[in-house]
Amino acid sequence: MFRKFSPADGDVSVINQMKSSAQRGLRTKLLAAFPALEDFVEELMPKKDPLFLAKAANYVQLLVRNDCVLFFQERDGPWYPTLRVLHQYPDLLPRIGVDRGAIKFVLAGANIMCPGITSEGGSLPDEALEVDTVVAVYAEGKKNALAVGRLIMSTDAIKSENKGHGVANVHYLNDGMWKNGQDVKK
Repeated sequence: MFRKFSPADGDVSVINQMKSSAQRGLRTKLLAAFPALEDFVEELMPKKDPLFLAKAANYVQLLVRNDCVLFFQERDGPWYPTLRVLHQYPDLLPRIGVDRGAIKFVLAGANIMCPGITSEGGSLPDEALEVDTVVAVYAEGKKNALAVGRLIMSTDAIKSENKGHGVANVHYLNDGMWKNGQDVKK
């Protein structure tokens, strides 16, 4: 999604300040989607600071604070935190682990295959997760997430079938959002 994202090159077309009522509504949606956000929502999105909604190419909306993208959404899909937010607050999303062999493919933007998750180096959360759940993808032996993804299959199906794509890779280290997500100017 963000392979060649660059706000300076016109990928962001419009940036508007959100009304306080719209901020409250979006805050409520984010808290419903990410219950772990409750502990630090005031630190991440203070009520007094203005939030901006930017429209980017391919029907992507960006939630911006202090020229930094916090969350993004494609069309009317779920909101995703950026990796920078996820590195600050690592317990925000459920964790999926991949083995060492999958790292180079994930960092190239490929979807995560089930064998890379269920192998010896990979891991799945203890609780069952449904399709379309937003997850953080961690590499074997690393402490920071390397991607944000969306489950294509439930975790039970990943364990039982162990074949095909398990997680859609939405945002990964060194993609355009990672490189340029800090300088979205108003």
